[in-house]
Amino acid sequence: MNLDNLITAALKEDGVFNDITTKEFIQKDKKANAVLIANQPGIICGTDIFAKVFRSIDKRCKVIKKIKDGSKINQGDKILEVSGPAWAVLAGERTALNFLQHLSGIATLTDKFVSCVKGTKTKIYDTRKTIPGYRELAKYAVRCGGGTNHRMGLYDMVLIKDNHISLAKDLSKKILHFRKKHKNIKVEVECENPAQVGHALTAKADVIMLDNMGYEQSKQMISFIREHSSRNYRPEIELSGGINLKTLKKYAKLNADIISIGMITHSAPALDITLEINIK
Repeated sequence: MNLDNLITAALKEDGVFNDITTKEFIQKDKKANAVLIANQPGIICGTDIFAKVFRSIDKRCKVIKKIKDGSKINQGDKILEVSGPAWAVLAGERTALNFLQHLSGIATLTDKFVSCVKGTKTKIYDTRKTIPGYRELAKYAVRCGGGTNHRMGLYDMVLIKDNHISLAKDLSKKILHFRKKHKNIKVEVECENPAQVGHALTAKADVIMLDNMGYEQSKQMISFIREHSSRNYRPEIELSGGINLKTLKKYAKLNADIISIGMITHSAPALDITLEINIK
């Protein structure tokens, strides 16, 4: 992802260089200082892109960071300071906050999920359920929240879903053939029932995903997979679908390797953060 292009598109969308309010009501020689303040606790993420937004508008803008990405913040904390031409600070405020609040929201929600599985062997993974064009940023935010990235796209890992299985006549043969060509790429198989789990084991998938199976069936399938594992072949087990903060601790006790949560990127609420501006 080209971050410069994303910022340019965002600034163009907001008409930053054609801000009629600032042009008509703020003198060109005016300067401004601003402080970014947290209105609620959470995990901060996106300070670099926040600073880059203002520098893209006017290189005279300066940003001094007080808190690093991935840090926990409390209500009232001063996160960073911005100074520069008043028109640039005013024009860039919303775009910069949009990036920062969205990414901090993802990091904060991820942290809540990660905290729930603390003390277990299970890791929290994200998914590909991200806003188009924002995936690299969203997955960075997940890491800031202590989560782990699943595949970045369709190109860096094999994930065989039910539709793939229905079109592939011999899964084991297909996977064996693939591994001869691509030795370092993981192969994961999504399973919705015990029969598919059996096929995935026979095919020696690197990762077996138990998709929307529910607690009891997931428990049974995890035991089944472990029983059919060996010193030479022990697949990772991933749970996915229908797991939320209320049910997470219960599922984490099953000791799956991975629990993937789509909502940490597609439904994370923005973190409440304010940029308080003082014009001189």
